[in-house]
Amino acid sequence: MSSNRGLRVAACQFENRDADKTYNLERIRELTRDAVAAGAQVVSFHECCIPAYSFVQPLSREELSDLAEPVPDGPSTRALSEISREFGAPILAGLIERDGDRLFNAHLCVDGDGLIARHRKLHAFVSPHLTSGDSYTVFDLLGWKCGILTCYDNNLPENVRITALMGAEIIFMPHVTGCLPSAMPGRGLVDPALWQNRETDPVSLRMELNGPKGRGWLMRWLPARAYENGVYAVFTNPIGMDYGEVRNGNAMVLDPFGEVIAECHRLGDDACVGLCTRDKIDVSSGRRYLRARRPELYGKLVEPPPEPPVTTPGWNLKHSAET
Repeated sequence: MSSNRGLRVAACQFENRDADKTYNLERIRELTRDAVAAGAQVVSFHECCIPAYSFVQPLSREELSDLAEPVPDGPSTRALSEISREFGAPILAGLIERDGDRLFNAHLCVDGDGLIARHRKLHAFVSPHLTSGDSYTVFDLLGWKCGILTCYDNNLPENVRITALMGAEIIFMPHVTGCLPSAMPGRGLVDPALWQNRETDPVSLRMELNGPKGRGWLMRWLPARAYENGVYAVFTNPIGMDYGEVRNGNAMVLDPFGEVIAECHRLGDDACVGLCTRDKIDVSSGRRYLRARRPELYGKLVEPPPEPPVTTPGWNLKHSAET
């Protein structure tokens, strides 16, 4: 495969600290440095990685608003831009955005000159005070058409399909997921003691993180999103302790055939770099499927549901009585 028009994209994972923006931004800086040293031209991080994410579940509106920032004029957006300028590569990272009296789970793409794109999560659910976004995000980046869909957004095939139909060749898929309670056989929480003992007993932890609780679950659907649309998928996810639970990481880049071309394997902070080339897109099955679509048959997809749509996870949220 020719790499004449290739783009090297990094998917990063790290153990974030709740509400510690200074620490998390420093980890973003250090991993960006490592990824660029490994050849990355674009560096991506997980959902709400700047403040962390899962811990916001019980926060009041006032507490969540205090954590939020305006975009593009907030301090974290400026900090990301400074990191991008320092290492010469665009960065994608997430935060809680405050826009007037509305709060959003936002994922940003910035370079040394400032904001390039912002995606507001379409299916916000972790806090009742978050507003869901109402539009798709496709933008130009270093000569490529890129899209962003955040976590649950990717669980609805329609969102990935529409983003691809809007021209996206690479879709960034920031997550905070894995090792969560579920009705699916084999899934559930991972004992935090396994994480604490990862240096003396890495095998037991890897069996959990790479099994049906973590990577095994991802492999049920993530490759399909790339394959069925003929796009590169850049999956990012935290690793380690996250609001008292273990996350599996497994940050990776998948090609338009649904094959994993780069993946983080460390039991800790890591970055992997995948080479994206357009020739794979051109010959992928997904692009043939896009050309074969018959929209005149798809009216059922846009019929209003009998009840208002609701976004719920497969596990219980930890909202406080005050929220």
